[in-house]
Amino acid sequence: MEIEKIFNRFWVPYSTQNPNAKRIYDLFTAQGETVIHDHIALRTFNDPRVNIDVIAKVFTDNGYEARGTYDFKAKKVFGRHFEHKTDPNAPKAFISELLIEGFSDYLQSTIYDYLDGLNDEVYMDPDLVYKGSIWGKIPFETYNKLREESEYAAWLLVYGYRINHFAIKVNELKNFKSLQEVNAFVKSNGYLMNTAAGEIYGTPEELLEQSATKAEILPFEFSDGIREIPSCFYEFTLRYNDENGKQYSGFIAANADKIFESTNYYKKEADMM
Repeated sequence: MEIEKIFNRFWVPYSTQNPNAKRIYDLFTAQGETVIHDHIALRTFNDPRVNIDVIAKVFTDNGYEARGTYDFKAKKVFGRHFEHKTDPNAPKAFISELLIEGFSDYLQSTIYDYLDGLNDEVYMDPDLVYKGSIWGKIPFETYNKLREESEYAAWLLVYGYRINHFAIKVNELKNFKSLQEVNAFVKSNGYLMNTAAGEIYGTPEELLEQSATKAEILPFEFSDGIREIPSCFYEFTLRYNDENGKQYSGFIAANADKIFESTNYYKKEADMM
């Protein structure tokens, strides 16, 4: 099935480049679970060469359609999620884009220097979404200066088109009935959770609860040497049924706003696996 191929093509590099994600996945399978993913997330810029419509093409060409839209005013990010038209069990795709024009002249000129440094053939490649960083290595100083203004921008320029996170659908787990149980299990095995506003975002009343690990701190090769910076993370999603008995399939902007912070820069913890 083409959908399975697409998501596997994302999963293989994500789980290889982020060993903690694969270890957490394996922890659940060792408990007898069949891990089902609720959604994946991708980041991009709002430049017409790489905006949400461009990045979403791999999905919209294969049975997906746009659903909810989300504004993250403080982060100057816009998001949209996509669902398969006929298969409610197919993972969703959450794609967000940085609103470049909302930032300083420095950030805008830096991003556009890299965007304009490539010819159109690169952006027209149908495999763009799998390519990772298409702009090459950047200086660590550039990354550091960008992240002072926008962690999102710095992360995206460094990593490019790779999956920001996969999200396990807790509803499909047999041995875990709540996010509290999932979080406790993950933490008991040595992994750090994103606690930007507590460990769980959303409520049963809002029909969606989410939690996430902190992004793994990994060595990355910049143009001027190797430094350790946040990579990708793993999310956990629990959905509830609405008053008509239908499972909620959207997202909550306030939740996603905090989930973004899973990639925030932080010092590597001594006890992190």
